[in-house]
Amino acid sequence: MHARSLLALSLTMALSSVAQASPEDPAVLDKIEVKGFPFRYQASDPSSAMKTETALKDTPQAITVVTEQQIDDQALHGMSDILRYVPGVGMAQGEGHRDAPVMRGNASTGDFFTDGIRDDVQYFRDLYNVSQVEVLKGPNAMIFGRGGSGGVINRVSKQADGGHHQSFSIQAGSADFLRTEADVGEALSDTVAYRFNAMLENAGSFRNDVSSNLRGFAPSLAFGIDGNTRVVLNAELFTDTRTVDRGIPSYLGKPLNTGRSLFFGNAQDSTADTDAASFDALIEHDMDGAVLRNRTRIADYGKFYQNVYPGAVNAGGTGVEILAYNIRTDRTNIFNQTDYVVDIIRGDVTHRIVVGAELGRQNTANFRETGYFGAIGSMQTSELVPVGNPVPTLPVHFRQSASDADNQGTAETAAVYVQDQIHIGERWQIIAGLRFDRFTMDFHNQRSGTRIETTDNRVSPRAGVIYRPSEDFSVYASYAESFVPRAGEQLASLTPSTANLAPEAFANAEIGMKWQLSKGLFTSVAVYQLDRNNVAVTDPANPTQTLLIDAQRSRGLEWEIGGNITRNLQIVAGYAYQDAELTRALSASIPAGTVLPLVPEHSGYVWGRWDINKKWGLGLGINGRGTVYTTTSNKVSLPGFSRIDAAVYYKASEHLKLQANIENLADKRYYASAHNDNNISIGSPREVKLSAHLDF
Repeated sequence: MHARSLLALSLTMALSSVAQASPEDPAVLDKIEVKGFPFRYQASDPSSAMKTETALKDTPQAITVVTEQQIDDQALHGMSDILRYVPGVGMAQGEGHRDAPVMRGNASTGDFFTDGIRDDVQYFRDLYNVSQVEVLKGPNAMIFGRGGSGGVINRVSKQADGGHHQSFSIQAGSADFLRTEADVGEALSDTVAYRFNAMLENAGSFRNDVSSNLRGFAPSLAFGIDGNTRVVLNAELFTDTRTVDRGIPSYLGKPLNTGRSLFFGNAQDSTADTDAASFDALIEHDMDGAVLRNRTRIADYGKFYQNVYPGAVNAGGTGVEILAYNIRTDRTNIFNQTDYVVDIIRGDVTHRIVVGAELGRQNTANFRETGYFGAIGSMQTSELVPVGNPVPTLPVHFRQSASDADNQGTAETAAVYVQDQIHIGERWQIIAGLRFDRFTMDFHNQRSGTRIETTDNRVSPRAGVIYRPSEDFSVYASYAESFVPRAGEQLASLTPSTANLAPEAFANAEIGMKWQLSKGLFTSVAVYQLDRNNVAVTDPANPTQTLLIDAQRSRGLEWEIGGNITRNLQIVAGYAYQDAELTRALSASIPAGTVLPLVPEHSGYVWGRWDINKKWGLGLGINGRGTVYTTTSNKVSLPGFSRIDAAVYYKASEHLKLQANIENLADKRYYASAHNDNNISIGSPREVKLSAHLDF
């Protein structure tokens, strides 16, 4: 199905929903709050967008909220699964070992948050301990600080809340997939509660010799649940051991025509090991008309990955270059946020004011080695092998090359911010916010002995206006900025030549509409322009100098709808149009007009769940995108595709639910993502997962 057909299908479903969800319809949602028919896909209000309790329709920003029920219905496990159902956001390959979203034309590996606090190391994030995922589009440093060039992704964790939680699930499927989860929690008294979530997963792959092994455990303890002062303590231990699979190379401007399962490189020497341990503490005190909140997050990450992977195919298409390297990254994050939220009422004008501060410290160590092929001491950094058997025959030894990193860095953040949400009567709202960040970096190159210290002082504004002609309908306009320091989002790229350059700057202007069509059905539309400024390029008139230019622009439209159409039918659907290109040349080989990588002009999705009766239900959906380029070379493209997924649900008893999920029902061959022109991921063939969910 082409992008236009997908859009037409999405719009048809949306118009149908508007027609069916009229107040006179007996199936309207305020009449169907009965057991067995929950509001599964109705977007919850985001917890992180405003730092206050603010309804989604009163937030002047495009936000997609993926609910826990949608995660369960579609058997979603990671960020790449989530982003298939977020308009305007895609996922790059991430070299087979990390989440790498592309949001409004901007690629990132560090714009992740957990409960509003930075979680920025490169790894694959799991969903076993998540109640919802919030994808906030567009830069917004006023709330999140540095980064967020195209947006941020916030995971809202499952926490002790005094409710009864006692569920277990087991899932088995294609390619030796096996996963178990547990969610157990209870109130110990009127004021104290506990909860813990756990997960074990072992999986193979349709790719030869590729596997993964995951473990997660997340306990939570809450005090003062119904009192004026609440304390919530959360911790998590997470490990991920997997094969690093960087896919297949390209040939003559498109993915090489090869078998789906053929591994290029050496799977046994391509591994990634991630260990993440975190502790979070929330202290919240309700006062008369005000709230004082403090959050602390301490996280320790250890990450090692090594890969033997494909490079370019030779001109004759008979051989492929194989290369290798490894990297060790260790990082410790300590962040503390304090917010004071107060409501001030003056006649028909209400101010909801947030005054806050954030302190952060990140210690990072990076160590990289290059793979050399042949005898010990060899200087050969690649091997040409046959395309039909792309496995190196020479032994690979790892040691540091002259340019490999051995860095230690300490980044410190000190920020203060203020935001005012002004309600003027029943129709108008104005949002104005300002944040000042002082970001310092102490960077030590242990190879050269060079030590670099930098300080960036940045002011980040946010402004928006909302008009509500009715209680359920709003239109808005907004503007926000963000920045990325020269150390990069991973704090590892600082050099003497870039140390004194101003941070990259991002500015987003947006207008949109949000409409609560019925009690359980919500839709929104956003039109935006996002500019990337202060891009560093070499001065063509003086190669020893660097210029900062305004070089990138993304324009687009995003539409989505989610919730219940009738008593038995729930949907999510969305569409994005994106025009993302370079407005200035970055070099002679990257001219103005270059299309940004992995940004389709058209993309969209539809998913629906139909509960036939109290026992049986069906799920069916399609998602797809148009053609994308793999890099700014614009020499290699991935063809557009659409993929059909399905599910069957059976409620065997009050406590036992069974479900089957089928991904890529038509077994279509497609190319899901890429890291560069020669690391392209083949989309998975048809896969079946069978699940049993037990609730007490």
